[in-house]
Amino acid sequence: MKSEDIKRSRSLNGKVVSNKMAKTVTVLVERRLKHPLYEKYITRSKKYQAHVENNNINIGDIVLIEECRPISKTKNWLVKELLVCTKEDF
Repeated sequence: MKSEDIKRSRSLNGKVVSNKMAKTVTVLVERRLKHPLYEKYITRSKKYQAHVENNNINIGDIVLIEECRPISKTKNWLVKELLVCTKEDF
């Protein structure tokens, strides 16, 4: 395989806003962009459903998600790693 043939998968980091589903978390990804006319920075956000094998991720954690094959109708992202943990498990 040549280096041009290898597809680089997209990865994003965001905040977990829901973990109530089995093996699934909802991740809110925010990005900042400059308005073309007014040149003011605005925040755009989007929610992604991400697959997590062991459900040890809490609401408020910052995670890195990576694009993968479709797992279900709305789920085609995979949680790669936990970047910032907000709650300690006792």
